Amino acid sequence: MPSYNALPLELLAEEFAKLPSIGMKTAQRLAYYIISQPEEDVQAFADALVSAKKKIHPCPCCQNLTDLELCSICADDTRDHSIICVVEGPKDVSALERTGEYTGVYHVLHGLISPIDGIMPDKLRIRELLARLQKGGVQEVIMATNPTAEGDATAMYLAQLLEPLGVKVTRLAFGLPVGGMLEYADDVTLFKALENRTAM
Repeated sequence: MPSYNALPLELLAEEFAKLPSIGMKTAQRLAYYIISQPEEDVQAFADALVSAKKKIHPCPCCQNLTDLELCSICADDTRDHSIICVVEGPKDVSALERTGEYTGVYHVLHGLISPIDGIMPDKLRIRELLARLQKGGVQEVIMATNPTAEGDATAMYLAQLLEPLGVKVTRLAFGLPVGGMLEYADDVTLFKALENRTAM
């Protein structure tokens, strides 16, 4: 089917369509929007993309994304460095930080174990976690991976790996959301809620 759009516009839309959760219709809308903007705004957008790609790198300690030598959380002396919360990706760090309740530090795996997708433990940032623990001073590692098959498998794998190091390994509790109703909860959520019940 022939295209009635200019080739550069089509190519721009195809690039947008490569982004997660962006279909071709949305990609075309974004392409048209970019074309309609002043050239200086488009240049600023392009510069921001290139700058982010060049300047952002994994923190050498926790593997979270940063543009600093050490991320702001690892560099913060007021954080409790004896507790490490292990998460799948940088977005999980942001989610936990929004609560304002967690005062420890993090370790970002950049993925979960998933043999079906060809992601084995050696593709995750597990060696870096072990190196941190071998330096000493860590008393607890919190497994904060999602309650999925891959998240559970990764948490179990790490728990077994860390057991000989004598570090306390815990897992985030899962269950009913605040304000949720029992009748609308699925079986797995109800099971987890019962399993993770606490004293009152």
